[in-house]
Amino acid sequence: MSNTLTEIAQQLKAKNKKVQLIYAFNGTGKTRLSREFKQLIAPGDDTGASDREQLESSRHKILYYNAFTEDLFYWDNDLSLDVEPKLKIQPNSFTDWVLQEQGQDRNVIANFQQYADDKLTPRFNPEYTVKDEDGKEVKVKAFSEVTFSQERGSDEISENIKISKGEESNFIWSIFYTLLDQVIGVLSVAEENDRETDQFNQLEYVFIDDPVSSLDENHLIQLAVNLGKMIKDSESGLKFIISTHNPLFYNVLYNEVNAKTGYILSRFDNGTFELEEKKGDSNKSFSYHLHIKRLIEQAVEKNNVQRYHFALLRNLYEKTANFLGYKRWSELLPGDQKAYANRVMNFYPHNTLSNEEVSEPTAPEKEMVGLLLRNLNEFGYWQQGGGND
Repeated sequence: MSNTLTEIAQQLKAKNKKVQLIYAFNGTGKTRLSREFKQLIAPGDDTGASDREQLESSRHKILYYNAFTEDLFYWDNDLSLDVEPKLKIQPNSFTDWVLQEQGQDRNVIANFQQYADDKLTPRFNPEYTVKDEDGKEVKVKAFSEVTFSQERGSDEISENIKISKGEESNFIWSIFYTLLDQVIGVLSVAEENDRETDQFNQLEYVFIDDPVSSLDENHLIQLAVNLGKMIKDSESGLKFIISTHNPLFYNVLYNEVNAKTGYILSRFDNGTFELEEKKGDSNKSFSYHLHIKRLIEQAVEKNNVQRYHFALLRNLYEKTANFLGYKRWSELLPGDQKAYANRVMNFYPHNTLSNEEVSEPTAPEKEMVGLLLRNLNEFGYWQQGGGND
């Protein structure tokens, strides 16, 4: 049954479960769903309030991590003035709460090094001095920027470096993870008067959208195990909703929290959505490969092939080639049209130049999708049901 994202958010709230796991492809609407759910739990004003102001007003009822969380961070890249690379933090209540009010900067660094290189060291900008109400000078940590350096042994430290996008995402996730760890610890104290802070007393939900996009499999599994343990250790009424496009992360977390059911979020061509409940992890309840294949088949049947279907099709070819032992996925392409098919399959998934953008594939390119899908069906891997994922 098709629904709007608002209606799906209402479904999740109505379930009233401690943990709800959602699997969906990138671009389906996971991030938008997290914002719809936030709006349902802690409605903000519609008068143009900034994300910072919205976060300020909603943090008492819901904590959420998604792509917009990363927008609070940006790089100072003024190379013309020979400025050392710094990751700037926009003024916001989220990092102020974690770093200034709760003093969690050291734990943030430790968690970051756990998921990244333990020699890669972030350093928040130093303290500065201000005068309090009585005119006395007090030191305050600014927490408005971060520099990164590589420890080389002994006391030697490299110059400040610009870290990769993946490492940056890991650092931002580490801030959220550190806060969440503290929140769960505080709320696990049953008597509110005995808690070290009352700032979390009204918290109802945690919504996490895809914290794993840049992790390798080992760190991904570690993150899922740690997050699962954190959720199991939560003894309050706090509820968790976690969405991901990664089947491995979904599976590990599903089993870590002893879930009985999960969901697949799908988007239809008319802009509506479906939240389908599934029992068992993805190995038992749905096939990642078959789900992709079904999406492409539906697009071919309706003559509605779009650019992203080429990326999905290439994904199927890569997985199939790996399973069958081919060195390159292109070896599976039909011989008589191999050159053209290879060009099309490479062009759409990796085309990012503005002057190459097109609204939709041409008719011959759409036909090629159908041909390549039929070609894929000839391999025994698919005749046996697509294997396990």
